[in-house]
Amino acid sequence: MSAPIATLFGIGHLRPAPGTWGSLATLPLFWASYQLTGVGGVIVLTPAIFFVGWWATANYIRAAASHDPSEVVIDEVAGQWIALLPLAFLMSLSNTQTSALWPEWAAAFVLFRLFDITKPGPVGWADRRDDALGVMLDDCIAGVLAAVGVAIVIFTRQGL
Repeated sequence: MSAPIATLFGIGHLRPAPGTWGSLATLPLFWASYQLTGVGGVIVLTPAIFFVGWWATANYIRAAASHDPSEVVIDEVAGQWIALLPLAFLMSLSNTQTSALWPEWAAAFVLFRLFDITKPGPVGWADRRDDALGVMLDDCIAGVLAAVGVAIVIFTRQGL
C-alpha cells in the first residue's frame, strides 16, 4: 500500500521531471481540499500528508536501490502543500475569486520547484540525510521557503 502513496498513484512514474509532475498534481488536490474543508482542513491535512508520506517513503525505499528514487513524489506533495498554505489563508480572508489569484498559485509552484531543485542551505542539508526523513524534510523546508515568497507576493499584490 505504500507504493501508490509514495508515487502519488503512479504520477511519479511520469517522465520527464517526475517531481514537477507531482508538484503540478498537488495544485488541484490542494484546491479541492480547500473547497471541501476550508483553511482549517488544509492545516490539519498538512502534517497528515507529511507523516503518511514519511511512512510510505520509508517502506518504498527499503526495496529500492536509491535512498531517494525519482518516482517517489509524495515529498513534493508535502512541500508544495506547505508552499500553498499562505494562499489558503488569503482565500479564507478575502472574497477574491480563486482564478484572480493565479499569480500567487504560480509563485507557489515556481518558488517551490526552484528551492526543491537548487536545494539552498537547509534544503540541501536535509537532502544529504540519505533516509526517508531527509527525503520528506528537504521538500518541506523548500515548501517553507516558497511559502515565505508566496506571502511576500500576497502582501505586495494585496497591499496588506
